[in-house]
Amino acid sequence: MTRIAVLLGLGLLLVGSSYAQQTPPLFTGKSAVMDGKDLSAARRSFEPGARTYWHSHDHGQLLLVEDGRMRTQKKGGPVKELGKGESDYAGPNVVHWHGAVPGQALVQINVGFGGETKWMAEVTDAEYNGR
Repeated sequence: MTRIAVLLGLGLLLVGSSYAQQTPPLFTGKSAVMDGKDLSAARRSFEPGARTYWHSHDHGQLLLVEDGRMRTQKKGGPVKELGKGESDYAGPNVVHWHGAVPGQALVQINVGFGGETKWMAEVTDAEYNGR
């Protein structure tokens, strides 16, 4: 009985290794899953013209337009508009704002990298309009 169990075990091992050899590789070089405990992700909708206040993130923020159009600006830089599938990154402690363009709603996905968000002043209509 023990011999049968050993033979069955070896047979399963051979079948398993044969299957593993048939699985195509998924990466070239070394790659490892990292701990994502500091990551946060959220979806947020904005009505046309709605926007955040000026703010910054200790470790930065990645923004992705899921639907609609986004308007965003980093302090001291130009106002940018982004469409569906486009993204923008505000690095650590970079003061910025983001929201929907005047005539169109926005659905954004934002990814945070840990730390705190520091909220500041309201974005004026002049700032929002790039003046």
